[in-house]
Amino acid sequence: MSRKGVYITERDGMAVVKLDSGYNIGVPPASCALTERPSTVSPKPADVVQDKSLPTLAIVSTGGTIASRIDYRTGSVTSQFNASDILTAIPELKEIANYRTIPLATILSENMTPAIWQELARAIHAEIKNGAKGIIVTHGTDTMAYSAAAISFMIDTPVPIIFVGSQRSADRPSSDNAMNAVCAAAAATSDLGEVAVVMHATTNDDTCAIHRGTRVRKMHSSRRDAFRSLGVDPIGEIEYPSRKVTLARDAVRRGTRTLALHDALDPHCALIQFYPGMSPDILKAYEGYHGLVIAGTGLGHTSTLLIPQLRQLAENGTLIIMTTQCMNGRVCDRVYDTGRDLLDAGVIEGGDMLPEAALVKLMWVLGNEKDRKKAAAMMQADLKGECMRRSSHGL
Repeated sequence: MSRKGVYITERDGMAVVKLDSGYNIGVPPASCALTERPSTVSPKPADVVQDKSLPTLAIVSTGGTIASRIDYRTGSVTSQFNASDILTAIPELKEIANYRTIPLATILSENMTPAIWQELARAIHAEIKNGAKGIIVTHGTDTMAYSAAAISFMIDTPVPIIFVGSQRSADRPSSDNAMNAVCAAAAATSDLGEVAVVMHATTNDDTCAIHRGTRVRKMHSSRRDAFRSLGVDPIGEIEYPSRKVTLARDAVRRGTRTLALHDALDPHCALIQFYPGMSPDILKAYEGYHGLVIAGTGLGHTSTLLIPQLRQLAENGTLIIMTTQCMNGRVCDRVYDTGRDLLDAGVIEGGDMLPEAALVKLMWVLGNEKDRKKAAAMMQADLKGECMRRSSHGL
């Protein structure tokens, strides 16, 4: 039985062929016969006519799987930077809004930096000032939660700022890129007025969840429903294919906040995870850092052997925030002797902040407040939904 497909490359002695079904298979090269050779020149996509009567959204691209397409002429993945590319790939987007695109960066998300967060915040701020009714940020999934938290602190936004990615590339039949993008556009035109992450809520193609940017984490390396809100429920959902958006009562509404940019960051901060047997000498590497977040055990603990070094760091001016490695619950260092000793050493309780959100918040706080006592108070205050007064979720 013969089958037609597109030859992509040869790997491990096998020819990789993409079938019409979208799946890739490996077959012996000798079993393949060339029936047609593609052009060596990729056709230029035609410009897509957009409906100017629809609300304008700005798509700011930082890279990631969702902003890419596979070129079967070369077998490589390339970024889609302009509106025509994106709307040709996902025509349903044309029914929702009118788009303009800003190719900010083309990076793997693990290469994201505070400096790029600052560029991203400035680009988003400029687009909102220029009349965009919502923002979509395409981003690699691995560090998307960090970036969403960073932008949450850096921008007071009157419109939705939606981070979206995909777990699986567009050439795979199980790709989540199209549905995620459509749901992100629906969320970006909704009544939401804060920074959020929109991704598959289930393994089915039926619902996307809207996660607050300061309360979300990637919980699986490859599942389409990898993202979860921790300590709280999602702030909304989008049904698919109807694109119906339902917002939770605690979701910030469009127009609630006045647009403002606070883009100062202090990159001299770090996040470390405590583990049994951790040597106090490790903390010496952080001498001179302005801020340090510790993901401690349980209620917020480290070995007592670390306390003298932590005290030394605090006395030398390092602002130290304690968070917990647990998925739910909060830090309370007043229950056990170790916790009280940590507080006495100058460590500050981080409540129920996620460690990654605490890190970017610490960068932002120290970038905008030089007084250590005021900075410590800001770290314990709930600024963008990152630090809840009570923890009842997951009990």
